[in-house]
Amino acid sequence: QVQLVESGGGSVQAGGSLRLTCAASGSIFRINDMGWHRQAPGKQRELVAVITSGGNTNYADFVKGRFTISRDNAKNTVYLQMNSLTPEDSAVYHCNAYIQPSLTSSLNYWGQGTQVTVSS
Repeated sequence: QVQLVESGGGSVQAGGSLRLTCAASGSIFRINDMGWHRQAPGKQRELVAVITSGGNTNYADFVKGRFTISRDNAKNTVYLQMNSLTPEDSAVYHCNAYIQPSLTSSLNYWGQGTQVTVSS
């Protein structure tokens, strides 16, 4: 059984920073792409950033220059450093990871989400 557990959310004032962490655990053969998505009330879930196992990154336009995604493959962990936060960044942030529990299988796993609230 594979689990993704996020942490690091909270409340911050506009202009502040938060660092989200997502750790994968369980029966893991390999982790491929890892990413962060967010969903605000009444809105669809949207991609924030993704990082490949080799460290290549891709960001949504609305976070470029403010957010940084990184990962520690030895710890099966992905991070999201969020700077210059605005109230529009308030949402539940979910991590996801394409994980191979074995050589021949691959599934997209999701964490339970962590709330980020930015006040003006």
